[in-house]
Amino acid sequence: QVQLVESGGGLVQAGGSLRLSCAASGRTFSGYVMGWFRQAPGKEREFVAAIRWSGGRTYYADSVKGRFTISRDSAKNTMYLQMNSLKPVDTAVYYCASHPSPVVVSTAQGYPYWGQGTQVTVSS
Repeated sequence: QVQLVESGGGLVQAGGSLRLSCAASGRTFSGYVMGWFRQAPGKEREFVAAIRWSGGRTYYADSVKGRFTISRDSAKNTMYLQMNSLKPVDTAVYYCASHPSPVVVSTAQGYPYWGQGTQVTVSS
């Protein structure tokens, strides 16, 4: 049973930084893709970034490219999202997700495993 637990959300001023963590358990994730999604009130869940657990290749939404960095620590089975230059439009609940294939997908429907989410609020 895959379990994903996010942490690190909070309130930050525009221009500030936060680092989210996603602790994964239940199996080894070699061959998986791990991703971050976010959902703002009244909006659909949207892709933020993804990483291939094996090899570490990364993928980003255009809206966060150059500001956010996704990474993973295989020894700790933990994925991270470093968020810099935060904007009020980044305010959302952030979710980590796992996809049991090395093929990267950017739609929420492609990820069967999800964490509970962590709130990120960016004030202007």
